[in-house]
Amino acid sequence: MAQVEMILPAMGEGVMEATVLEWLKEEGDSITLDESVVEVATDKVDTEVPATIEGVIKQILVQKDDVVQIGDPIAIVETEGADSNDEDAPTVTTESNNSTVVNNTSTDNNTAQEIVSKSGDRFYSPLVKSIAKTEGISQDILDTIPGTGKEGRVTKNDMMNFIKGGTSVTTPAPAVKSTPTPPPTSSKPVAPAVAMDNGDEIIEMDRVRKMIADRMVASKQIAPHVTSCVEADLTNVVVWRNQHKAAFKKKEGANLTFMPIIISAIAKAIKEFPMINVQVDGNKIVVKKDVNIGMAVAMPNGNLIVPVIRNADRLSLSGLAIAIQDLSVRARENKLRPEELSGGTYTVSNIGSFGNTIGTPIIMQPQVAIMAIGTIRKKPAVIETPQGDLIGIRQFAYFSHSYDHRVVDGALGGMFVRKVADILENWDINQNV
Repeated sequence: MAQVEMILPAMGEGVMEATVLEWLKEEGDSITLDESVVEVATDKVDTEVPATIEGVIKQILVQKDDVVQIGDPIAIVETEGADSNDEDAPTVTTESNNSTVVNNTSTDNNTAQEIVSKSGDRFYSPLVKSIAKTEGISQDILDTIPGTGKEGRVTKNDMMNFIKGGTSVTTPAPAVKSTPTPPPTSSKPVAPAVAMDNGDEIIEMDRVRKMIADRMVASKQIAPHVTSCVEADLTNVVVWRNQHKAAFKKKEGANLTFMPIIISAIAKAIKEFPMINVQVDGNKIVVKKDVNIGMAVAMPNGNLIVPVIRNADRLSLSGLAIAIQDLSVRARENKLRPEELSGGTYTVSNIGSFGNTIGTPIIMQPQVAIMAIGTIRKKPAVIETPQGDLIGIRQFAYFSHSYDHRVVDGALGGMFVRKVADILENWDINQNV
């Protein structure tokens, strides 16, 4: 028998770490290849991690709420194979006194690496220990850092805030007093304290809401937002959709909503204005080749998630409609894969589904623009005809376009949203789906 480390596998573009939500297996359980063993959460999606090896779980190395880096070991699995005393087989040594687990890939003790450790009664995840080692933070100082995780555990954010405060040193100075010195306050702006009155209810933000809050604040700090709005006459679009939605549902089994029509118009406009489809890298502008459009989806708990339609400019209306329904359903069921939430180059938010008309959406970094689509409403309008102007009932909607003024000026931002409106206003009601 051999004992082998099972590591946290790669989980999509840009995903460097994950938080353990729940173990689906216990120590002593047998696992087969590709069987789900642990549920984790990344900054993009919650997902189950399949077993990469077969055997029996001898030891679980990371616990619920621990933050683990991609490639770090999460469990020790006993597999069929060479005896664990074989010089080439991985071995595991456990020291019960301080709960330190070391992994040796040879008989040389100098190759031992700490995987999980405690200092006294306090637990530190592998990621926290790695950061402390890299930044030269001693164990004594690490023990003084207040933790915001479960049961007071120190998280990655706690470490980052501590380091930004300037306390990280290669060789810490000896303490003058015997009592631990608290770390300095973070350089982040501090919100004023909230006065609590009798009857006020306190609701703890969940993990997703915290991530949304951090990203929205960061986007506003990174990009100077400007918003341009246009009102588009969507009468032709409404008439055309009403003519085809029943037949489309019967043929494709998917709903023909307004979103595939609008996204197709945005994709066409991007091809004409490629400088909207860019990202900022320092002082460089990266013009993205692919047109990958994200769409904000409201979750049952009120949070938002943004799945991405890749190569939207290459899809037909039918392809867009099917892709949108599939991604929307799986998003609400929490069944999206990590790669389906990354790589977006432009984003659309359908605020009209909540009865809103105009909005000022916040850009999804590192993109430089986002469009909010308002509700479609009937309004009286002046209709120009060869026989003269008439008053008629038309279907209108507002399109709100927020863009990063570092690289998108008002002319480009305004022309782009006007182009989207023009494409929709000139929609061919005789075309097929």
